[in-house]
This record gives sequence, C-alpha cells and structure tokens, in this order.
Amino acid sequence: MQQVLIIGGGAAGLMAAVSAAQYGAQVTLLEKMKDVGRKLLITGKGRCNLTNNCDIPELVKNMTGNGSFLYSAFHAFTNQDVVDFFNQAGLPTKVERGGRVFPVSDQAKDVISIFTKELSKLQVNVKTNQTVKKLIIEDGRAVGVITTEAEYRADAIIITTGGASYPGTGSSGDGYRLAQAAGHTIVPLKPSLVPLEVAEEWITELQGLSLKNVTATVLSAGKKAAEEFGEMLFTHYGLSGPIILSLSKKVSELFAAAPDQEVTIAINLKPALSMETLDKRLQRDFAKFTRKQLKNSLHELLPAKLIPVVIDLSFIDPDKFVHQITKEERMRLLTILQHLTFTISQTRPVAEAIVTAGGVSTKEIDARTMESKLIPGLFFAGEVIDIDGYTGGFNLQAAFSTGYVAGRSAAGS
Repeated sequence: MQQVLIIGGGAAGLMAAVSAAQYGAQVTLLEKMKDVGRKLLITGKGRCNLTNNCDIPELVKNMTGNGSFLYSAFHAFTNQDVVDFFNQAGLPTKVERGGRVFPVSDQAKDVISIFTKELSKLQVNVKTNQTVKKLIIEDGRAVGVITTEAEYRADAIIITTGGASYPGTGSSGDGYRLAQAAGHTIVPLKPSLVPLEVAEEWITELQGLSLKNVTATVLSAGKKAAEEFGEMLFTHYGLSGPIILSLSKKVSELFAAAPDQEVTIAINLKPALSMETLDKRLQRDFAKFTRKQLKNSLHELLPAKLIPVVIDLSFIDPDKFVHQITKEERMRLLTILQHLTFTISQTRPVAEAIVTAGGVSTKEIDARTMESKLIPGLFFAGEVIDIDGYTGGFNLQAAFSTGYVAGRSAAGS
C-alpha cells in the first residue's frame, strides 16, 4: 500500500487526503495548528464559498494568476464534482448571485465537519501540532519529513501549506521554505485579494459604508488600468469589498513595476446613468426640494454618510439653498458623483490578503499530476503554487481540484 504524507490541513490538503485515501493509499495528514481547516472557517465571510458554477473556461479565466496551468486539474475534478462531493457527504449546497456556491447552512464549520467525517471514514491519520521543519530527500527523491515531534517516511509527499496570508490560521509560508530548500523556484509573493489604503484622511467619515452597483476604475498615469462593477466597502484606512479585492492585484503589480507612480481609484456612484441622464435626475431632485438646503436635498440619491463628503469635494456651501445652486456648481457635483477619486497609498500587508499571489513556479510542476518536475515523489496543491484568482469561489475550486489531482497521483493512480 502506497504511503502518502500531506503537509497542511487546509482546503487543498483536506481534499488531497480524501483523494489519496479513496485511491487506496495509507494517508497521514500533518497540520501545524491544533485543528485542521482554520482558514476555511473564515472564507466567504464565514459562510465558505465552495466554488462557482460557471463553465471550465470561465473558471480558468477567473484564475488570473496562471489559470491555464489549472486546465487539466479543473477537468479532473470539476466544480460539479465539488458540489457532488459535499452533497453526497451530507452537506446540501445552494447557488447565489454570480454563480457562487455556498452550503445551505451558511456555516463554514459544516464544511470542516464533512471533511473530518470523511477522513475518519477513510482512516486518514490526522496529526496536529506538527510543524514540518525539513523534507527528507534521498537519491534525488522525496522520502519523508522531519517535524518538531517526529520523523515520518512515505512514498509520496504533498505540500499543501497555503500561502502567506492570515498567518494566525497556520498559513504562514512554510511551504515556500520547504520547496525552496528542495531546489524549487519561488515566484516573489505579493497580496492578490487585499484591501487598499488611501491617502485621503476624510476616508474615516465613510467607515463602514457599503455600496452596491458601483464601478471602480484603477488609474495609473491618468490611464485606465483595470475596472470592476459590483459591491465595495469603506474602512477606516481605505477601501475593501469584492470589487476592490479583485482590483488589488493590478494595484500591487503597478506599485511593483513603479513604486513611486501615483495610482488612483475612481468610484462611479451611478454607473447606470450617463452624465446627461444623471443631470436630469439631479435637476428633478432639485425641483422637488427647491426650498431645502443642499445638504438636505440629496438623501434620495446618496447614502447619508456620502452626502457631506460629496458636497465638500464639490466645493459647494452645504447650507446653500437648492434654488441658488448654479449650473457650474451642479456640474462639479455631477463630476464627483461619477468620479469619486482616491489616491492609493499602498495595499494592506500580505498577511491580511485573502489570497497570496506568487509561490512555487508552475513551470516546475506537472500540471497533469501536480508532481514536482525536479524531485520525484514530491507534489504540490493549492495556494502554495503560483496560482491565484478573483473572489467568487474560484480560489477554493483551484485548491480542491489541485488537491484531488495531487492525492490521486501520489496514491499511484
């Protein structure tokens, strides 16, 4: 019977353990924390966005970091396979807006419970509080590991230690160290899905405000670099929420290419309306509230927190009565409504990123098996590889697919 060691009990490691055991291997899963699946517990805001129900080309497209590398893995273990796995194990799922798939219970802990039950049923040996210090490589082949507690030998080793984000969950970059020591190239790490800090101090006035159906545009040297439509959130330090996280990788790339360049994000608060249509809407509101002060006339157009900010940026006296507003002032107001602009000072630290870009080079991994091209018997799966994608279930699907393939391959199937 093939002996398989798995380093890391996150999404990829758990699926690799299930897969290897299903294909007949005797599996030992080593986890440095006191329990498995800690990062899974915080995915999807604690609801665990398991996958996305789009087609495979769309899955590949949404994995912006080396998505083509995942083509074989996505076919080997599809998003429907992920849904079937959880459904058959006793966890019903549902599809929400944008194709996002969640447990019906909306509880990430239920996902962990399913994995725990499956590992027990498959007699996977789960050992927690085990930090792997070193790979054992003999005659050019991976044959075991040395942990803080013991030495383990195996026919195959799968590294599924995750990235370098949320180190409190155990995802602290151990896999990069192990892979590099084995001779692998580590593509420089950078945050992929991460909030952005802004220079404008008045951002604190908007803290906690969530916006839907807005467009955010990243501008570099005045030229559009990227754009997303959807939901966003203001924080005490800057910007967050789905569309900001999706844009953050481009921002990271721009700063990496030219650290001193100015990068801004312009928010169109009313992207469904042209400037002309929005002007007509504003004039209708002004006609309706003609005897009111400007600060009391925009409540049907904007959330309360945004009104004083928008007025201030338009350089209009908030106490001015609506019927006194000039056309020039109205045009300034319209410009801010469609171009609420922030200067990005930096991304939040990689430790706060939902996903880490960079990692073990895909050029050194067989995409069909997830086995190292440099060290036979050594496999990789999940975020430790240089793959990353947008929010919406794509990164977890990549973890599950690569984990499944690595487990199956390590088992000798």
